Amino acid sequence: MSHGYAELHALSNFSFLRGASHPAELVQQASALGYRALALTDECSLAGVVRAHEALQALPCPERERFRLIIGAQFRTTCGLSLVLLAPSQRAYAQICQLITLGRRRSGKGEYRLTRADFEGELSECLALWALPTDQPAAAETGMQQARWLRDFFPGRGWLAVELHRGAHDAERLLGAHRLGQALDLPLVAAGDVHMHVRERRVLQDVLTAIRHGCTIDTAGWRLHPNGERHLRTLTELAQLYPPALLTETLAIAERCSFSLGQLRYEYPAELVPQGMSVSEHLRALTEAGAARRWPLGVPPAVRDTLERELTLIAELRYEHFFLTVEDVVRYAREHHILCQGRGSAANSAVCFALGITDVDPARMSLLFERFISRERNEPPDIDVDFEHERREEVMQYIYRKYGRERAALAATVICYRTRSAIRDVARALGAADRDIQRLTRLHMWWDRPGEVRRQMATRELQLPAARVALLMQRVRELVGFPRHLSQHVGGFVISGEPLSALVPIENAAMADRTVIQWDKDDLESLGLLKVDVLALGMLTALHRCFDLIEGYRGTRLTMQDIPPKDEATFDMICRGETIGVFQIESRAQMSMLPRLQPRSFYDLVIEV
Repeated sequence: MSHGYAELHALSNFSFLRGASHPAELVQQASALGYRALALTDECSLAGVVRAHEALQALPCPERERFRLIIGAQFRTTCGLSLVLLAPSQRAYAQICQLITLGRRRSGKGEYRLTRADFEGELSECLALWALPTDQPAAAETGMQQARWLRDFFPGRGWLAVELHRGAHDAERLLGAHRLGQALDLPLVAAGDVHMHVRERRVLQDVLTAIRHGCTIDTAGWRLHPNGERHLRTLTELAQLYPPALLTETLAIAERCSFSLGQLRYEYPAELVPQGMSVSEHLRALTEAGAARRWPLGVPPAVRDTLERELTLIAELRYEHFFLTVEDVVRYAREHHILCQGRGSAANSAVCFALGITDVDPARMSLLFERFISRERNEPPDIDVDFEHERREEVMQYIYRKYGRERAALAATVICYRTRSAIRDVARALGAADRDIQRLTRLHMWWDRPGEVRRQMATRELQLPAARVALLMQRVRELVGFPRHLSQHVGGFVISGEPLSALVPIENAAMADRTVIQWDKDDLESLGLLKVDVLALGMLTALHRCFDLIEGYRGTRLTMQDIPPKDEATFDMICRGETIGVFQIESRAQMSMLPRLQPRSFYDLVIEV
């Protein structure tokens, strides 16, 4: 039996429609099997590494100390070379991020393109595994050329990865790999090309393959893997397949990989702070200048106490750059007569009112700033800034111009399968007719009640055999919650002092002139990274037009701050539930709640919402 093993080639379901397990499932299973490490190596992507990092941190302390998560990625070049890169250090991690960014930025959404020459540049810290092709002998001329290239461009950092899956030619492939390694003085290492954490996911993996290729399982043919061996196998099974030296080599590689996502340090742009001033001094100066404008007759003592308390807490938690970034964006909008309004937890503060981020006077409110930014919870502040929906793009392009595409990008939103979309795709992969697929998707609301689903199916005369129905229901349950693709966040910008592509890969969004990072907004919060939310709101466009109309008729220019906070006629309509189109209180739930709660002030509305 092997004394240990580290899996160096594993894909999660963030290799969209390829991997059949969540990153957390892979980490938990690898640890449970006694692996010493697992390398998450999704295809040209680091989108799932934060989820794996979270799963690692959730392991019991003894397991967490014994087990190691290695960050890496798999790549396929235009010439057919398949390479796995691993990050032993933070510099190597940055190099992989920048390579992914290069391949993604030169291609359309969801695609990438890399040539062999792209791997011959700035990858001096990375470890490389060449996955020996399964469809030709390892000593073939093409294999010899690729192995020689690996040796030349990754000296002392390249391995031939032998991946055995109980195929008919495993012995021949292993012998050919040994000969190739001896001929070129390249070490061999065992790897699994893992696509799932347990064998039971094999059928789902086949379904995903059929969905990806737009065919059915019955017609997928050789596009499916020939067996279910691409799962995390026991140490005993691995010892039966691989020579001990190849298993030991996995541990030697894992020992070289000390990088963890916890080592990442996020820096805000330095240009926000003038020369000769500290970030705290600059934030205080802007706050004092704004307070003088808000209270020209002098800041009330109670407000002064609030400002001092908030500034002290912001400095203690080192959130000054975040407030400065939001202030800069809002100042640009106001200078260009773009109506905007901050909201969210931290926006309800005296500092935000002084900075012009919000027009809601904190003197009207009795909300505690510490309720939203707390040293005990140590949660990042939340400020959403809404802009006129017809002019929000101007603000976004200002951010791109100011910081450059290298240092500013939108956060991603991971689009996951829901019941309806999972039913549709799985049914199509199982060969259901379009008529049956339409009928099946209408049953999505009952899917958590299998008996009711079967009863409904029976009444609809579906042309699906009973065995296929059972298969459909099981696979749908597994697929719900799987990531389907990355989309752009509605407006959450991540802005960095250093090139953002050294922190996380950047790729093109579907919309022109938009770029997104590969991490979801929840991933950012997990690593303590801050985003600035630049959102669009149609009601602000309507308000701006109202102000224009009033100025045209009456010659008086109103602002958000001039809107009467306690107009009785307005609150009479609110209490009657006449709020169609009124932001935050326009839903059916709010319209039914308002007549019962009878809000008579803005504060009442805040509490209700």
